[in-house]
Amino acid sequence: MNAGLRAAALALALLPPLGATPAAAMDSSVQSVSGHFTPVEAAAFSKTIEKDLGAKGARVAIVFRSGRTRDHMPEGIAYTHGGFWVYRDVATSDGGHIAGYAVYNLYAGDGKQWPVTQSRLIQDWPIDFIQASAVDDVAVIVPSPEMQRRIIAVIDSPTYARLHNPDYALVSNPFSPKYQNCTAFVLDVLAAAAWQTDDPAQILADLRAHFRPTTVKAGGLLRLFGPIADARLRTDDQKGAVVTAEYASLAAFMKDNGLLQETYSLSFDR
Repeated sequence: MNAGLRAAALALALLPPLGATPAAAMDSSVQSVSGHFTPVEAAAFSKTIEKDLGAKGARVAIVFRSGRTRDHMPEGIAYTHGGFWVYRDVATSDGGHIAGYAVYNLYAGDGKQWPVTQSRLIQDWPIDFIQASAVDDVAVIVPSPEMQRRIIAVIDSPTYARLHNPDYALVSNPFSPKYQNCTAFVLDVLAAAAWQTDDPAQILADLRAHFRPTTVKAGGLLRLFGPIADARLRTDDQKGAVVTAEYASLAAFMKDNGLLQETYSLSFDR
């Protein structure tokens, strides 16, 4: 660990934990609810996003939310969690089916249902996704029609689970196989779909050649994850600068490689 990372980790360790900090503070925890939206507001905003995606004919979109207010985010990073919204037939409680968006996420444990340093692949719903947001906006990446087809093929195949690494870190290095966070998992799914491979070594080689990660300054780690000491802040997969995948670098990757239809943001109309 370099000097900057050691300083950040030490500073975090010395800060007193906040016992009342909700799971939503880190946003990719299972069942995180921030309280920013009321249930009625969350339902309304999630339905607005669904209608917008439907009007664009999007069978798949990657939607990003922030579980932290912007004053607690590193400079240049606006969102903390992303998941795939897939339009398909959804089973209802009465045994019927309706058409709608299902959300495919990687969630870290909350320390109760499973450990915070482990993640699982969870399918939930737009309202669950929005209830964990701490801000009024989301960002959306709509892949090209061909990429949408390929992403669905990956999600519906054994490749999807094989791409998952359950060892979780809040800021994982997308060029290291040691840890994975939600956005690194999204990137791996995109890479598998783009190059039509489930070979981890090939995916890693292709990403090193074609993906430009986001650099997070050590001070940014304190801003994003302090003032709590957190077992999920593991940086031994980083070498030199702290790098990660996030909305802006994922959108740039897709644009640069001809995988993008459009990207934009949507805000809740209060």
